[in-house]
Amino acid sequence: MKALANRIQQHPILDFPEKKLVKFFFERKEIFGYEGEPIAAALVANGIKVFRYTEKLKRARGFFCAVGKCSSCLMMVDGKPNVMVCTEPLKSGMRVNRQFGRGKIRALK
Repeated sequence: MKALANRIQQHPILDFPEKKLVKFFFERKEIFGYEGEPIAAALVANGIKVFRYTEKLKRARGFFCAVGKCSSCLMMVDGKPNVMVCTEPLKSGMRVNRQFGRGKIRALK
């Protein structure tokens, strides 16, 4: 499963407690992550690097500070704009979409 492939499984110092693998949706595509981990971590583990696009210049933004201090990870989660996915815990069935500008919903193709 791809959600497992891009993760550190063993480390000489850190411990990784086992968590429940859950299904969620990124732009209507079914993917998997671990319940309670930051949504951003699950997205990166699934190879997703672009989280949003800036309003004026349409520049791609992704995982940056990982502590909720910047706006690079703002995404639409379950229809709510401007969710900081670097600090928002993953739950089963969540629907996550890239954000365009200040949180306007863009129709998916």
